[in-house]
Amino acid sequence: MSQTAQTVREDGIIASVSGPVVVARDLDARMNDVVYVGDEGLMGEVIEIEGDTTTIQVYEETSGISPGEPVENTGEPLSVDLGPGLLDTIYDGVQRPLDVLEDKMGSPYLDRGVDAPGIELDKQWEFEPTVEEGDEVGRGDVVGVVEETITIDHKVMVPPDALEEGETAEVVDVKSGSFTVEDTVAELDTGVEIQMRQEWPVREARPTVEKKTPRTPLVSGQRILDGLFPIAKGGTAAIPGPFGSGKTVTQHQLAKYADADIIIYVGCGERGNEMTEVIDDFPELEDPATGNPLMARTSLIANTSNMPVAARESCVYTGITIAEFYRDMGYDVALMADSTSRWAEAMREISSRLEEMPGEEGYPAYLAARLSQFYERAGYFENINGSEGSVSAIGAVSPPGGDFSEPVTQNTLRIVKTFWALDADLAERRHFPSINWNESYSLYKDQLDPWFQEEVADDWPEKRQWAVDVLDEETELQEIVQLVGKDALPEDQQLTLEVARYLREAYLQQNAFHPVDTYCPPEKTYLMLTTIETFNDEAFDALEAGVPIEEIIDIDSAPKINRIGVQEDYEEYVDELKSEITEELRSLY
Repeated sequence: MSQTAQTVREDGIIASVSGPVVVARDLDARMNDVVYVGDEGLMGEVIEIEGDTTTIQVYEETSGISPGEPVENTGEPLSVDLGPGLLDTIYDGVQRPLDVLEDKMGSPYLDRGVDAPGIELDKQWEFEPTVEEGDEVGRGDVVGVVEETITIDHKVMVPPDALEEGETAEVVDVKSGSFTVEDTVAELDTGVEIQMRQEWPVREARPTVEKKTPRTPLVSGQRILDGLFPIAKGGTAAIPGPFGSGKTVTQHQLAKYADADIIIYVGCGERGNEMTEVIDDFPELEDPATGNPLMARTSLIANTSNMPVAARESCVYTGITIAEFYRDMGYDVALMADSTSRWAEAMREISSRLEEMPGEEGYPAYLAARLSQFYERAGYFENINGSEGSVSAIGAVSPPGGDFSEPVTQNTLRIVKTFWALDADLAERRHFPSINWNESYSLYKDQLDPWFQEEVADDWPEKRQWAVDVLDEETELQEIVQLVGKDALPEDQQLTLEVARYLREAYLQQNAFHPVDTYCPPEKTYLMLTTIETFNDEAFDALEAGVPIEEIIDIDSAPKINRIGVQEDYEEYVDELKSEITEELRSLY
C-alpha cells in the first residue's frame, strides 16, 4: 500500500480557505461527495481531487473558519429529497426549506451550519394504494396516490434505481392509511421497501425511455408569445435583456399563467427585493385554470444575490431534478430560471478560485457544456412507467449592458429553440412586454401550428404570417420616415404604418397589472388579430376607392381596437367592432 493511501482517512482537515473554495487534506472522498466543513459543519461538495488534496465548494459563508478544522465526508453526492410536500414550499439553493429554518432560528437571518430535511419527515399523509398484493411492478411504476395539495395528486412510484431496467417484481405487501414519508407503504418480493420519500443526485438526469417531438404549446396567456413566438411543452426558451427591460416580470407572468401542471421557479442570484415580491405575491394569486391558490402547484427556490455564491451554482440542478420527478408522474412541468447569467457568474468565480484556465470573458471553458447539460434535461418524454410528461425550461439571461454577443447569451442561443429578445428602447417607451419582434424567433412554430389550427382557428398560421409581414414592412418604412418624414410616403405606405401601429399598441402590448389584460387566451389573441386585419382590408378598399388617407385614419371606431385587451366579453365586443369598422369605412365611398 502506498504512503498516500496509508495516510488517507475518512475525515480530513482544512488546509486552506479561499472564499467559498476550501482545500482539505487526507479526506477519503469521491467527486461530488457532500461534506461538512469546519467546527460549524458547513455544507459543501467535492469538486476536485488531486493526490491527498481535496477541493470543496462550500454552500455557506466561510468567514471565520480556519486551517486545521475538521472536514467530515458523508460519502453521498448532493441529492434532493423527493416526495409529498415539495409544492407550496420555498427552498434555498440546496433544498433547505426557508420557513422551517426561520422557525428553527426564530429569525429570518439564518446562522451558518443550520440544516433541515427537504420535506417534512413527521407529517402524516393519507396514502391510497393503486396496486394490490400479487401485482407485478417495474421501476417507476405508481403504487399509490397522495393528495399533496388541493390541485395536485402526488403519485408514489417505485424508485428508478430499485430495480434493473426491464426487471419486474411482485408486490407482497401494500398498505393504506396515514403514514410519514419514511414509513414503508409497499414491499416487493425482491426485498425492496417503498416509502413515499426518494433521494436523487441533482447532477444526474432521471431515466426515461424516449425523448419525443413536442406537439402541444405551453400556452402563456401573453399575446406576443402565443401569437408570434410560441414555446412547446417540453421546449426550451431564453429571455435575454438588459437591466430594467422586464425579464423578471415576463418570468413572473409565465409562472402565474402558463398552462403547465407544475411550476418550479428558481430565483438564481437575483435581487432580494424581486424574490420577496414573488414570495409575497404567489400565495395571494389564484390559478386561472383551477381557481385554487397558485402556490398549490408551485415550488420556489430562492437563492438571492446576497446568499453564498456556491449554492447559486447548485440551485438550477435542484430545480430541474424536482421538475423531472413530477414529469415522471406524467405531469407537464415548467421551470423558470432567473437568471442563468448569475449561475454562470457563480461558475466563473469558483473556476477562478480553482485557478482553472479561463475561457472567453473569464468564464470557464466548460460554460457551454454546463448550459447544454441543463437545457438538455428539458423535453417531452415517454417515462419508464409508460406515462408521458414534459419539462419546459425557460431561462432568463442578463447580458452586461444588454450586449447579446457576450458568452452566456451566445452559448444559450446555440441550445434553446425559442428566443424572446427584450429591448431596452421598447422598455423606455413603456412598451411592455418589451420583446423585440424583429430579433425574436421560435423554431417550434411549424410543429405547433396543427394544435392551433385544431383548437383555435384553421387560418392561425396565415394570420400570424400576415402580422409578421406588416411589422417587417413597417421596420423598412421607418428607415425612410426618419430621412424624409411620414408625409412624403405614398398613401398606401402611410396606411401600412397605421395598421402596424395598431398591431404594436393593441396586439403586442399587454398590461401585466390589469386584471383582464394580464391573461389573454389564444382565442382572444386570434380575434384581436382578425379585427386589425378587418380594419386593414376595409381601409385599403376605401383607399382604392379614392377616399383620402386622413378620413380613413380618423374614423371613430378604429381606436376601439386598443380596448379589446381589457374586455371580458371580448367575443361580442369584437363582432360589434368589426361590423362598426366595416360600416364606417364603406360609408366613406
